[in-house]
Amino acid sequence: MIRFYYNNAPNPMKVALFLEETGLYYEPVPVDTRRGEQHTAEFLAINPNRKVPVIVDGETTVFDSNAILLYLAERTGRFLPPEGPGVRGELLSWLMFVASGVGPYSGQAVHFRNNAPEKLPYALRRYDFEARRHWQIVEDRLADRPYMLGAEYTIVDMAVWGWASRLAYMLGDDRVMETYPSVARLLREIDARSAAERARALAASHPFKAVFDEEAMRALFPQIFAPDPD
Repeated sequence: MIRFYYNNAPNPMKVALFLEETGLYYEPVPVDTRRGEQHTAEFLAINPNRKVPVIVDGETTVFDSNAILLYLAERTGRFLPPEGPGVRGELLSWLMFVASGVGPYSGQAVHFRNNAPEKLPYALRRYDFEARRHWQIVEDRLADRPYMLGAEYTIVDMAVWGWASRLAYMLGDDRVMETYPSVARLLREIDARSAAERARALAASHPFKAVFDEEAMRALFPQIFAPDPD
Protein backbone atom coordinates (compact mmCIF):
# COMPACT_ATOMS: atom_id res chain seq x y z
CA MET A 1 0.00 0.00 0.00
CA ILE A 2 1.18 3.52 -0.80
CA ARG A 3 1.46 6.03 2.03
CA PHE A 4 0.91 9.55 0.69
CA TYR A 5 2.21 12.44 2.79
CA TYR A 6 0.44 15.59 1.67
CA ASN A 7 -1.09 18.96 2.38
CA ASN A 8 -3.39 21.12 0.26
CA ALA A 9 -0.66 23.00 -1.65
CA PRO A 10 -0.24 22.71 -5.45
CA ASN A 11 2.46 20.06 -5.50
CA PRO A 12 0.70 17.48 -3.31
CA MET A 13 -2.54 18.05 -5.20
CA LYS A 14 -0.91 16.91 -8.48
CA VAL A 15 -0.12 13.58 -6.85
CA ALA A 16 -3.59 13.35 -5.29
CA LEU A 17 -5.05 13.83 -8.76
CA PHE A 18 -2.96 10.97 -10.18
CA LEU A 19 -3.84 8.65 -7.32
CA GLU A 20 -7.53 9.38 -7.75
CA GLU A 21 -7.36 9.05 -11.53
CA THR A 22 -5.84 5.58 -11.29
CA GLY A 23 -7.74 4.31 -8.26
CA LEU A 24 -4.53 3.16 -6.60
CA TYR A 25 -5.11 2.19 -2.99
CA TYR A 26 -3.30 4.60 -0.71
CA GLU A 27 -3.23 5.85 2.85
CA PRO A 28 -3.32 9.67 3.05
CA VAL A 29 -1.08 11.11 5.78
CA PRO A 30 -1.64 14.85 6.30
CA VAL A 31 1.41 16.96 7.13
CA ASP A 32 0.50 20.42 8.40
CA THR A 33 3.48 22.48 7.31
CA ARG A 34 2.16 25.67 8.93
CA ARG A 35 2.36 23.85 12.27
CA GLY A 36 5.88 22.65 11.50
CA GLU A 37 5.04 18.95 11.20
CA GLN A 38 7.54 18.62 8.35
CA HIS A 39 10.34 19.25 10.85
CA THR A 40 9.64 16.23 13.04
CA ALA A 41 12.23 13.47 13.27
CA GLU A 42 9.71 11.00 11.80
CA PHE A 43 9.16 13.06 8.67
CA LEU A 44 12.85 13.96 8.31
CA ALA A 45 13.63 10.23 8.21
CA ILE A 46 11.35 9.96 5.18
CA ASN A 47 12.35 13.13 3.34
CA PRO A 48 15.56 14.97 4.23
CA ASN A 49 14.31 17.98 2.23
CA ARG A 50 11.35 18.38 4.64
CA LYS A 51 8.82 19.02 1.87
CA VAL A 52 5.56 17.44 0.85
CA PRO A 53 4.53 15.46 -1.09
CA VAL A 54 6.25 12.16 -0.38
CA ILE A 55 5.09 8.64 -1.11
CA VAL A 56 6.29 5.43 0.49
CA ASP A 57 5.55 2.47 -1.76
CA GLY A 58 6.76 -0.65 0.01
CA GLU A 59 10.54 -0.32 0.17
CA THR A 60 10.57 2.67 -2.18
CA THR A 61 10.36 6.28 -1.05
CA VAL A 62 9.90 9.03 -3.62
CA PHE A 63 9.85 12.75 -2.94
CA ASP A 64 9.37 15.73 -5.27
CA SER A 65 5.95 15.90 -6.87
CA ASN A 66 7.06 15.49 -10.48
CA ALA A 67 9.35 12.59 -9.59
CA ILE A 68 6.35 10.96 -7.91
CA LEU A 69 4.17 11.51 -10.97
CA LEU A 70 6.78 9.92 -13.23
CA TYR A 71 7.39 7.04 -10.82
CA LEU A 72 3.69 6.25 -10.50
CA ALA A 73 3.05 6.64 -14.23
CA GLU A 74 5.83 4.18 -15.04
CA ARG A 75 4.75 1.84 -12.23
CA THR A 76 1.17 1.69 -13.53
CA GLY A 77 1.68 2.36 -17.23
CA ARG A 78 -0.98 5.08 -16.98
CA PHE A 79 -1.09 8.67 -18.21
CA LEU A 80 2.06 8.45 -20.29
CA PRO A 81 2.05 9.59 -23.93
CA PRO A 82 1.96 7.02 -26.74
CA GLU A 83 5.41 5.77 -27.66
CA GLY A 84 7.11 7.30 -30.66
CA PRO A 85 10.28 9.05 -31.81
CA GLY A 86 11.29 11.80 -29.39
CA VAL A 87 8.33 11.27 -27.08
CA ARG A 88 10.39 10.40 -24.00
CA GLY A 89 12.46 13.57 -24.38
CA GLU A 90 9.34 15.68 -24.82
CA LEU A 91 7.75 14.18 -21.72
CA LEU A 92 10.81 14.79 -19.59
CA SER A 93 11.36 18.28 -20.96
CA TRP A 94 7.86 19.54 -20.16
CA LEU A 95 7.67 17.75 -16.83
CA MET A 96 10.96 19.29 -15.74
CA PHE A 97 9.91 22.67 -17.15
CA VAL A 98 7.02 22.65 -14.68
CA ALA A 99 9.30 21.41 -11.90
CA SER A 100 12.15 23.86 -12.43
CA GLY A 101 10.35 26.85 -13.93
CA VAL A 102 6.59 27.16 -13.56
CA GLY A 103 6.45 26.00 -9.95
CA PRO A 104 9.47 27.82 -8.48
CA TYR A 105 8.83 31.15 -10.19
CA SER A 106 5.14 31.07 -9.34
CA GLY A 107 5.98 30.19 -5.74
CA GLN A 108 8.53 32.97 -5.43
CA ALA A 109 6.08 35.47 -6.91
CA VAL A 110 3.67 34.59 -4.09
CA HIS A 111 6.37 34.70 -1.45
CA PHE A 112 7.81 38.10 -2.30
CA ARG A 113 4.38 39.66 -2.68
CA ASN A 114 2.71 38.17 0.40
CA ASN A 115 5.24 36.76 2.86
CA ALA A 116 8.63 38.42 2.55
CA PRO A 117 9.42 40.76 5.47
CA GLU A 118 10.43 43.48 3.00
CA LYS A 119 8.61 44.43 -0.21
CA LEU A 120 11.62 44.58 -2.50
CA PRO A 121 10.63 46.15 -5.85
CA TYR A 122 13.25 44.25 -7.83
CA ALA A 123 12.27 40.86 -6.37
CA LEU A 124 8.58 41.58 -6.93
CA ARG A 125 9.21 42.62 -10.53
CA ARG A 126 11.59 39.75 -11.31
CA TYR A 127 9.43 36.92 -10.05
CA ASP A 128 6.17 38.32 -11.38
CA PHE A 129 7.79 38.77 -14.79
CA GLU A 130 9.33 35.29 -14.82
CA ALA A 131 6.18 33.58 -13.58
CA ARG A 132 4.15 35.24 -16.31
CA ARG A 133 6.81 34.40 -18.91
CA HIS A 134 6.69 30.72 -17.95
CA TRP A 135 2.89 30.66 -18.02
CA GLN A 136 2.94 32.26 -21.46
CA ILE A 137 5.09 29.36 -22.65
CA VAL A 138 2.47 26.95 -21.32
CA GLU A 139 -0.27 29.03 -22.96
CA ASP A 140 1.51 28.97 -26.32
CA ARG A 141 2.03 25.22 -26.05
CA LEU A 142 -1.67 24.60 -25.43
CA ALA A 143 -2.90 27.00 -28.09
CA ASP A 144 -2.81 24.41 -30.89
CA ARG A 145 -3.27 21.12 -29.04
CA PRO A 146 -5.67 19.84 -26.38
CA TYR A 147 -2.98 18.71 -23.94
CA MET A 148 0.64 19.53 -23.22
CA LEU A 149 1.95 16.49 -25.14
CA GLY A 150 -0.67 16.46 -27.86
CA ALA A 151 -3.87 14.46 -28.04
CA GLU A 152 -3.48 12.49 -24.78
CA TYR A 153 -4.04 13.63 -21.18
CA THR A 154 -0.83 12.86 -19.27
CA ILE A 155 1.06 13.51 -16.07
CA VAL A 156 2.36 16.76 -17.59
CA ASP A 157 -1.18 18.11 -17.64
CA MET A 158 -1.60 17.03 -14.02
CA ALA A 159 1.58 18.90 -13.13
CA VAL A 160 0.28 22.03 -14.86
CA TRP A 161 -3.15 21.67 -13.19
CA GLY A 162 -1.65 21.69 -9.70
CA TRP A 163 -0.24 25.17 -10.22
CA ALA A 164 -2.84 26.56 -12.63
CA SER A 165 -5.57 26.06 -10.04
CA ARG A 166 -3.90 28.78 -7.91
CA LEU A 167 -2.83 31.09 -10.71
CA ALA A 168 -4.98 34.10 -9.80
CA TYR A 169 -3.72 34.01 -6.21
CA MET A 170 -0.11 33.40 -7.19
CA LEU A 171 0.02 36.40 -9.49
CA GLY A 172 -2.34 38.57 -7.46
CA ASP A 173 -4.53 39.05 -10.52
CA ASP A 174 -8.18 37.98 -10.53
CA ARG A 175 -8.38 38.42 -14.31
CA VAL A 176 -5.20 36.53 -15.16
CA MET A 177 -7.04 33.69 -16.88
CA GLU A 178 -8.14 36.15 -19.54
CA THR A 179 -4.45 36.37 -20.45
CA TYR A 180 -4.08 32.59 -20.64
CA PRO A 181 -7.30 31.25 -22.24
CA SER A 182 -5.78 27.92 -23.28
CA VAL A 183 -4.52 27.31 -19.73
CA ALA A 184 -8.01 28.22 -18.49
CA ARG A 185 -9.53 25.73 -20.91
CA LEU A 186 -7.27 22.93 -19.68
CA LEU A 187 -7.99 23.86 -16.07
CA ARG A 188 -11.76 23.73 -16.65
CA GLU A 189 -11.49 20.36 -18.35
CA ILE A 190 -9.45 18.77 -15.57
CA ASP A 191 -11.56 20.40 -12.86
CA ALA A 192 -14.61 18.71 -14.37
CA ARG A 193 -13.09 15.25 -13.92
CA SER A 194 -14.36 13.23 -10.96
CA ALA A 195 -10.77 12.50 -9.91
CA ALA A 196 -10.13 16.24 -9.49
CA GLU A 197 -13.24 16.52 -7.35
CA ARG A 198 -11.99 13.71 -5.14
CA ALA A 199 -8.51 15.26 -4.91
CA ARG A 200 -10.05 18.55 -3.77
CA ALA A 201 -12.18 16.66 -1.26
CA LEU A 202 -9.02 15.08 0.16
CA ALA A 203 -7.47 18.52 0.55
CA ALA A 204 -10.58 19.72 2.41
CA SER A 205 -10.86 16.62 4.59
CA HIS A 206 -8.18 17.66 7.07
CA PRO A 207 -8.28 20.93 9.07
CA PHE A 208 -4.94 22.29 7.89
CA LYS A 209 -3.94 25.51 9.59
CA ALA A 210 -4.90 28.48 7.42
CA VAL A 211 -3.44 31.39 9.40
CA PHE A 212 -0.02 32.84 8.60
CA ASP A 213 0.97 33.69 12.19
CA GLU A 214 4.49 33.64 13.62
CA GLU A 215 4.36 29.88 14.19
CA ALA A 216 3.56 29.34 10.51
CA MET A 217 6.20 31.80 9.35
CA ARG A 218 8.86 30.13 11.50
CA ALA A 219 7.89 26.72 10.17
CA LEU A 220 7.75 27.70 6.49
CA PHE A 221 10.35 30.47 6.26
CA PRO A 222 12.99 29.86 8.95
CA GLN A 223 15.45 32.04 7.04
CA ILE A 224 13.47 35.10 8.13
CA PHE A 225 14.32 34.36 11.76
CA ALA A 226 17.85 33.06 11.23
CA PRO A 227 20.72 35.18 12.64
CA ASP A 228 22.63 37.34 10.21
CA PRO A 229 25.76 35.65 8.85
CA ASP A 230 29.05 36.76 10.36
